[in-house]
Amino acid sequence: METKNELIEQSNLAFDFIQKLYLETSYLIKEVESILSEEPEEFIIGKPGGYGVTSRGSSGLESNYVKQWIMRKFAVFFAPKDKTESKAGQIITPITKDLKILYMRIVLNDESEKEPKILIGIIYDINTKKGWEKFEQLMGHIEYYEHKIFKNPSSVSYEDTYISFKGEFIKRDLFDITDSSLINSKIIQSGLSIYRKTRPVSN
Repeated sequence: METKNELIEQSNLAFDFIQKLYLETSYLIKEVESILSEEPEEFIIGKPGGYGVTSRGSSGLESNYVKQWIMRKFAVFFAPKDKTESKAGQIITPITKDLKILYMRIVLNDESEKEPKILIGIIYDINTKKGWEKFEQLMGHIEYYEHKIFKNPSSVSYEDTYISFKGEFIKRDLFDITDSSLINSKIIQSGLSIYRKTRPVSN
């Protein structure tokens, strides 16, 4: 039986590891942001609730909600500068028929995955039925229904009573991305290849 001191040590080590994992992931996202800003499209990171990630979370005490206490999955998106607007110091991304979003998800833990993953790809042909006018308003909805939306990431075709869109994503093993060159080749260039070859439905 483990002693109290052993439990304290294991608890501290667990939290230290999770914190380090989050920090390393934030550095990866910031590096992706920096590189994409220098591409011809001049991508800007989306800020649905400020400069941060979007995640499904919970503080409920029921067991199925307790699983959401820790961020296991989260997402960011990038849009070309000319598809965004600046209002009162905020960047917004209006939903138009020709809008294409470069969307990146970090999956640190999921029952369907043996190891952490990165998904990078696009969301396009976006239609809303709830009066949503900017993509930032869709982020929480997308992450809430992520199991339905990303069940077949290479060919996404999603519709519910609020939104519809199409998408295409590639999946990479997170722990295989060990340096800047791999971030560029395995994530950024793969995502840009999908982004640049796909044409949304025109008006």
